[in-house]
Amino acid sequence: MASEFALIRRHFTRPARHTDLSVGDDAALIRPAAGMQLAISTDMLVAGTHFFADTDPRDLGWKTLAVNVSDLAAMGATPRWVVLAASLPAADEAWVAAFAEGFFACCEAFGVDAIGGDTTRGPLNLCPTVFGEVPVGQAVLRSGARPGDDLWISGTPGRAALGLAHLRGDVVLADAHLGACLAALQRPQPRVALGLALRGQATAMLDVSDGLFGDLGHILEASGVGAVVRRDALPLTDLIAACDDGERAWRACTAGGDDYELLFTAPAPRREAIAALAAPAGVSLHRIGTITADAGTLYVEGADRVRRPALLRGYDHFGEVS
Repeated sequence: MASEFALIRRHFTRPARHTDLSVGDDAALIRPAAGMQLAISTDMLVAGTHFFADTDPRDLGWKTLAVNVSDLAAMGATPRWVVLAASLPAADEAWVAAFAEGFFACCEAFGVDAIGGDTTRGPLNLCPTVFGEVPVGQAVLRSGARPGDDLWISGTPGRAALGLAHLRGDVVLADAHLGACLAALQRPQPRVALGLALRGQATAMLDVSDGLFGDLGHILEASGVGAVVRRDALPLTDLIAACDDGERAWRACTAGGDDYELLFTAPAPRREAIAALAAPAGVSLHRIGTITADAGTLYVEGADRVRRPALLRGYDHFGEVS
């Protein structure tokens, strides 16, 4: 069985692109570019909570980094570096090699240097910390939404939730949509290009990890505003086609989470400019509602134009979806 240090040397020591000192010493040395702030985020993945223990290690390697890179995208930051702390049940060489393959594929896709970390024996638990750069004062925060702003979402939130429901045997998805739903769950795509393009355009932003309505609540709280979401503006068509169940599609879209799409606000006069970002960023954009001055409230407007309080929220690790 390989030692801890042999595993690190063999699978996690790679050439660095923008790092002064990488893996192999007591600490890494990095140097942010002039005029940049560091954006730092950490997001733990625990077997049985965030993924099935028998998940393909290549997919898990990709997702471990991708969900953290997504946090940087939500700030309009460029990803640069990652350190990875991992608790592993055993030094399984084949599993570690496959995990590293997926992890470094994501590093390569988003220009990230892996610069260190730690391993220990224990329950399967993966905890990366990512570092990115953003020009001083240009990070997009959760606190900038203003009454009258448009509310936008990228992609098709809900696919990951349907993919998970399929794997659990709760629903059988249509073949034409199964691949996209499983890919959303197992290989999420951080919207880095979109996040960068939204610097100076979006007034508030975050990535949807715990459900669209639940995460929208964080923007509303931080900004001291409310929102109205138009039900007919949500991207439900493909979700309904996937599961043949309108109510399940609605719950997946608004409360499912794990898609890592960007939810953001922008002034109404910027609608055309925002819509024009979709093609270059390679993702669809949907204007789904409006920010209001009614702080802390979230309403859903139906086809009848009646506004009703949103009942579904998002995932809470110490509670339940409500």
